[in-house]
Amino acid sequence: MNNTTRFITLNGMGIALFAVLTLCLQVPVFENYYLCLGYVVMMVYCYKYGAASGAIAGSLGVILYCVLTSGLRGMPGWTLGNLAIGIVCGIVFTRVKEIKSSWARRGIMALTIIVMTAVGILGIKSLTECLLYAQPMLVRAAKNSCAFVADVVVMIVSIPVCEMLDKRVYDE
Repeated sequence: MNNTTRFITLNGMGIALFAVLTLCLQVPVFENYYLCLGYVVMMVYCYKYGAASGAIAGSLGVILYCVLTSGLRGMPGWTLGNLAIGIVCGIVFTRVKEIKSSWARRGIMALTIIVMTAVGILGIKSLTECLLYAQPMLVRAAKNSCAFVADVVVMIVSIPVCEMLDKRVYDE
């Protein structure tokens, strides 16, 4: 299989897995927010395959999820936020893989997740929704703070999953 076919196939599976986990495994945590388990897929792709694949799985996975559920209202902001999260986490994750200390590696990954989820969800998603729906930025950021907390928890908990799958998934 050539590299282009492999890339397209691999990322198509990531998009589908993100949407399926987001649709099928909804664990409620706040008023109408739930743990988005699609973020596990996004983080695994960031760690295993890098920034492009992580960003593709996260942003296009959101679009697929929204199209399937007719929930297009939050899609632009969520997509752009995931794009930023995927790019930066993918870059950082691939660079820290070589750090011998698991505590240091995981700490850097967790800090990156927290910072980028704040940028992506509280910043980019909130600003996009503020501009599209003419709502005050502070109101949007406050509403998105629940999603921020839920998303950070899922992404940080996925760090050991990333490391385990990286060692066990065979690459050609």
